[in-house]
Amino acid sequence: MLDIQKARIVHDWTYERPLLAARIDPQGQFVITSGENGLLQKFSIPAGEVQVFPQVHQSWIQGLAIDPAGKIAVSGGGDGKIVWWDLSSSPPAVIRTVDAHQGWVRTLAISPDGRLLASGGYDAKVHLFELGSGQLIRTWTDHAMNVYAVRFFPDNRRLATGDLKGVIAIRDCESDQPPVSLDGAPLHSFNEGQKVNFGGVRCLAIDPQMQYLAAGGLHKSSNPLGAVHEPLALQFSIADQKLLHSHVAEGIPGGGLWNLHYLPDGHLLGVSGGSTGGFLLFWKLGQDLTVHKFQLPALARDMDVTTNGQLVVTSHHDRHVRITTLA
Repeated sequence: MLDIQKARIVHDWTYERPLLAARIDPQGQFVITSGENGLLQKFSIPAGEVQVFPQVHQSWIQGLAIDPAGKIAVSGGGDGKIVWWDLSSSPPAVIRTVDAHQGWVRTLAISPDGRLLASGGYDAKVHLFELGSGQLIRTWTDHAMNVYAVRFFPDNRRLATGDLKGVIAIRDCESDQPPVSLDGAPLHSFNEGQKVNFGGVRCLAIDPQMQYLAAGGLHKSSNPLGAVHEPLALQFSIADQKLLHSHVAEGIPGGGLWNLHYLPDGHLLGVSGGSTGGFLLFWKLGQDLTVHKFQLPALARDMDVTTNGQLVVTSHHDRHVRITTLA
């Protein structure tokens, strides 16, 4: 059973460079992270033995996904490339490389049945691939700004995407019909003094029953370039696209949400990282404030959760990858 009040770190491993993305094998057997040197690392659980992937990307890697069987990983970098990896090799070997986006590949997701791969980039495009063959199935170009988040629905048919402007789209992967839109504008701001668009939909989550969609990022960005902003998660009803709750976190004046997950016990889990440090934040439907905050030892950049919700992996700027148990 899950008990968020008893969250504790059970593994803590160090790499040579600050870490960016992190994904955990759905069965909890290994973790893959990306470092600021443009390389991927695979840590075994529980020993923490590390394998470094060959150098393919010529930039930081922000997009990362592992298929449900734990056999294939996919990475996306600032070089616009998407790379498929065979995880059965030691070290993991390249299956294929695709020049997918102009500029950063910011986000990747694999459908729960392992059939489809979605990517979003700074060119405002969303691509849909067949995971097994790498064939491009379709491309959506209706976003006007950087696409930061993509997430498949549990039904494997629908895909949610979110951009810098706060636009959230729910798409049918099997047709060209127009998407259903949700308004995530509270996650976006434009600073007149600094002349920057800031914030946006940095992460998305969909509950297993497909009743709710959560979009995360930040708000109250009075000084974007000075990292003065607070975490914010918007929870919507999927059926009628209404905003149900604006989940906030008191006491975190410098932070933003970089990933969200619905836990099997119904809690919404988010990871916050920023000048205030790193936190795992827990909300309940019907309550705007957190019901629990677990402080991490350092600024967090990404998070992922095993299928059963018991293990949470976080990647950190201090070069550590940490695993927290909620069991």
